[in-house]
Amino acid sequence: MERPLECLNNLAQYDWLIGYNSHEFNQIAQELYLELTQLSACGTPPKIILAEREPLRFLASFIAACAANCQVFLCNSGWGTQEWQQVFDLVQPNIVWGELLHTPTPQLSYSTLNTQHSALIMVPTGGSSGQIKFAIHTWETLTASVQGFTEYFQIKQVNSFCVLPLYHVSGLMQFMRSFTTRGKLAIQPFKAVESSQIFNIKQSEFFISLVPTQLQRLLQNTELTEWLSQFNTVLLGGAPAWNELLEKARFHRIRLAPTYGMTETASQIATLKPDDFLGGKISSGQILPHAKVTISNQQGEILNSNQIGNITIHAKSLALGYYPKNRENQTDFQVDDLGFLDEQGHLNIVGRNSDKIITGGENIYPAEIESAIQATQMVTDICVIGIPDKHWGQALTAIYIPKQSDISALKIQTLLKDKLSKFKIPKYWIPQQNLPRNSQGKINRQKLQQIATEFLQNPIT
Repeated sequence: MERPLECLNNLAQYDWLIGYNSHEFNQIAQELYLELTQLSACGTPPKIILAEREPLRFLASFIAACAANCQVFLCNSGWGTQEWQQVFDLVQPNIVWGELLHTPTPQLSYSTLNTQHSALIMVPTGGSSGQIKFAIHTWETLTASVQGFTEYFQIKQVNSFCVLPLYHVSGLMQFMRSFTTRGKLAIQPFKAVESSQIFNIKQSEFFISLVPTQLQRLLQNTELTEWLSQFNTVLLGGAPAWNELLEKARFHRIRLAPTYGMTETASQIATLKPDDFLGGKISSGQILPHAKVTISNQQGEILNSNQIGNITIHAKSLALGYYPKNRENQTDFQVDDLGFLDEQGHLNIVGRNSDKIITGGENIYPAEIESAIQATQMVTDICVIGIPDKHWGQALTAIYIPKQSDISALKIQTLLKDKLSKFKIPKYWIPQQNLPRNSQGKINRQKLQQIATEFLQNPIT
């Protein structure tokens, strides 16, 4: 793959940004690159916090920082004071690009420069738990992911329609795929798409990436469902999708590609191809060419097909570690997820090991319960957690948004009796108006624990 400056120069003659000025992008990137190289001539490259709100400037700044071999930290300008304090304490930046909201005044100093001379790209992760971490990537790890993607889908150019945040791996990689393969990139806020203010593009030539809650909202609109069905591929990731949502997408012939990946792997390492999805297959698909997955038991022994165990990922796109420390084992990355590989080599995710609930000695994975509750079509959102219980160890608790105000927990429980074992039906039911999810659709389980604790201490009568 070409280096950032080579990609920039090669794209200079193309009108590849849809909705933005490609020439302006090139100009900003070149100017910032020259500025950074002049600064670096006096010492080592600076550490940069990148929190530009405007997409064109964010991406141009990102490319300039990579080309000048800087350490660039991708950030959300909308983070709160507490989050920004974490970031500044950790990073101690030399330069801040962007207007930050709710942030203390940073103390910028060149005394914090280190001796790193190659570009490091820090992508935030863990924000939903309240503690922001940065996965350490390089141009090579990101482009390895792009290469795996293009080989898997057997294409040379990737056209992307991006509605996800650019500071997050899900948005960043859409840019990387288009930028490094000389494809087109359309960037539009999801709210604009929801209100049908959509760029006029030929969807059959584009990939679009969504999280499950976005897909759900688009499928509630007939016009947008038709629009979505015209895309070459609709990548779906960020959080587990429930069966009812997948069935609805299949009914409307959406060319869905459920994916499995994370910030640490520079997005997906497994993807189900749209034709397999439309043919009725339910999984995260086959492993992409740049990655390898093994399933092992707690003793580290490799398991056979269809045996559930711990997932270990080996990939060229693996992050080096979490800033400021590199991982000791650079080749393998054991994740918190449990799953199995079927006879076709498709990856199937069962749930997160840390989300496992043990109630009365029984192991329960919330994803199964949540899927069954979604299938009742009585809730618009659901999350199942375990709360401490003297008798059961943990008590299964459903926190949900009812579709209609007259829907009671008893109605939902009645429908679940034939679908789930008795011990899998939640003991407590807590209705809410909304659930704490981040922009990628991931739930904040710490906040849910607080909601459950407060509710059970002061139950609504």
